[in-house]
Amino acid sequence: MTTRSRGNAARTLLVVAGFATVLAGVAAAQQRPGGGDDWCRDERRDSGDDRRSVCEVREYSVPAAGATMTVDATPNGGIAVEGSSRGDILVRARVVATADTEEEARALAARVQVVATADRVAADGPRSGLGRHDGWSVSYRLAVPTQTPLSLHSTNGGISIDNVSSRIEFRTVNGGVTLSHLSGDVEGRTSNGGINVDLDGSTWQGGGLDVQTTNGGVRLTIPEHYSAHLETGTVNGSVRIDFPVTVQGRIGRSFSTDLGSGGPTLRVKTSNGGVTIRKK
Repeated sequence: MTTRSRGNAARTLLVVAGFATVLAGVAAAQQRPGGGDDWCRDERRDSGDDRRSVCEVREYSVPAAGATMTVDATPNGGIAVEGSSRGDILVRARVVATADTEEEARALAARVQVVATADRVAADGPRSGLGRHDGWSVSYRLAVPTQTPLSLHSTNGGISIDNVSSRIEFRTVNGGVTLSHLSGDVEGRTSNGGINVDLDGSTWQGGGLDVQTTNGGVRLTIPEHYSAHLETGTVNGSVRIDFPVTVQGRIGRSFSTDLGSGGPTLRVKTSNGGVTIRKK
């Protein structure tokens, strides 16, 4: 090999090594150990059988692209989203795996892959070939810019959203819903779980709120001197309002009324459960 050839080969190796270093840095930025001792401690406290379980929290930072952030926690996982002043999106995923032994549980957790991008968060893992006591779940906590559009879905897990002003859509089957300090166009459903809504400000900013449950109570907390058009009620349950309202027509378990000077429609209903509306 000539001196020039040896020089070119050395430069090529340096470029390849540098490129590999850059790729390694990108991968490290995508997933970091998330700590999460308290979050995992909650999971261990909730466990009530003799199976062995492992819990780990994985952390990701993804760009805030302005697109709808879809979070899929099906079939077994909860979702909590909090608006923040961040310029990116922080995703924390709690992966829980159970099996007959701790070694088997750790091996199962290692097979669960969490994918976090600028517009989607979801997990994939073994769906067949599992032992009788084997199982896994992934729950999520996200910190997002306050104007991030959201689409949240679970089957067995609750949903919590705080301090977000955007288009929000959510669905779960078995899980409660907690909504606080929201605005925008918000619509969602749960089948088996209560709904707790905490409003702020003097009126709703945006298109409105439309949330319903089939089996569960509804609790709505409204600031003093709040203005909105309220639609609420239940089929099987009681309705309690801790302040005077004016209702046109017959007062029953379902009714609509203007609070203050009226405004965007807030629809909060249940089929089987009580309704409680109070002021702060």
